[in-house]
Amino acid sequence: MRVTVYDILFDDPGKGADLRQRAADAGVHAAGSIAEACRAANIVISAVTADSAIRAAEQAAPCLQPQQTYVDLNSVSPATKLKVAEQVLPKGAGFVEFAVMAPVGGVGIEVPILAGGQTAQDVSARLNDLGMKITPVSTEIGTASSTKLCRSIVIKGMEALMVDFSLASEKAGVMPAVLASLTASYPGMDWENLAKVMMSRVRQHGIRRAAEMREASRMIDELGLDGSLASAIADRHESFAKAGKPD
Repeated sequence: MRVTVYDILFDDPGKGADLRQRAADAGVHAAGSIAEACRAANIVISAVTADSAIRAAEQAAPCLQPQQTYVDLNSVSPATKLKVAEQVLPKGAGFVEFAVMAPVGGVGIEVPILAGGQTAQDVSARLNDLGMKITPVSTEIGTASSTKLCRSIVIKGMEALMVDFSLASEKAGVMPAVLASLTASYPGMDWENLAKVMMSRVRQHGIRRAAEMREASRMIDELGLDGSLASAIADRHESFAKAGKPD
């Protein structure tokens, strides 16, 4: 079995060489283009930021063949998943949605994933044989991504809360008292460590997660509900991440 990867940063003068070397060290072939990455692949997996999912599918679609399956594992709304499928299906290729249900760091390919689509069962079985942990949940597109984004409302919302709680309580000089109160109310939670971990995650991944939360906001609006809270969570992730990064 051969694994091939393509990243637009492969063409970046500053980062490309290092990324291609990292691929080589992992035994992965670094392709020179999307077309090369798709060529001869049985399963093509799109792993990009949420706001690039449709564009990635548009670029990959002309390279796909009927015997291939295009998998979108990006954190996007059910409507966006369907728009991705609309790019792929006219080429005769299959389409499956993946929804990653936990942080990938540490567990790698064993991270829990939900799958949906007409061929989700077969694709999941093939990839599970390689060590992945994929659970097919529906033959329809949308169930897996809805589950993921509803979870994200809670997790990313907590992360945004931890950012503001930590910054405000430290500036006001009341952090120990607030932590003591939280621990008394919810003794099973390590609030101090949770705040540190979640702030670190937002600082490192906030821009990418902001795109995900805007997809969550879009999903909520499409359900006829109010997506403004998810939109505010997105703004907080993005602003905190940008504040911690140099121009």
